[in-house]
Amino acid sequence: MTSGPASGPAGDAEAIDPDVDLHVPAQRAETAGAHKWPVLAAISAGGAVGASGRYGASLLWPAPEGAFPWAVFWVNVLGCALIGVLMVFVSEGGRPAPPLLRPFLGVGVLGGFTTFSTYALDFSDLLEREEAGTALAYAGGTVAGAVAAVWLAASAARAALRRVAAR
Repeated sequence: MTSGPASGPAGDAEAIDPDVDLHVPAQRAETAGAHKWPVLAAISAGGAVGASGRYGASLLWPAPEGAFPWAVFWVNVLGCALIGVLMVFVSEGGRPAPPLLRPFLGVGVLGGFTTFSTYALDFSDLLEREEAGTALAYAGGTVAGAVAAVWLAASAARAALRRVAAR
């Protein structure tokens, strides 16, 4: 059995997207050969849009030195809510989503918008400033807020889909 970055537990190549089953020829073809370039371009373009949005939020609501990082907190919570909505519409919307929608919006825009690396850095900075209580509140609050946002937004999206289907 081989393992490492290019192989999974059984020695098979790992999926680029965990929802892509490389044992299914049609799904494997999505990322094979020249097919990967449009996907990578969509992710890159989306990432530029999302990261620009996050940067804009940090300019609009900067966290002064020693303050609670509210902009990063709300960016992550909002981004997770939008991921919940996107995934419901893509996976439960009743018709196939355009092929590059999820890579562009989910991985690119929302992946670039949310920033759990900055969250980890903010947590570390709070600890270095000996604000352990604030750091723990930030760490737990961000995770709880992100999970709650995904659940609430996905639930609202499902309810909206049911209302539309009932018409």
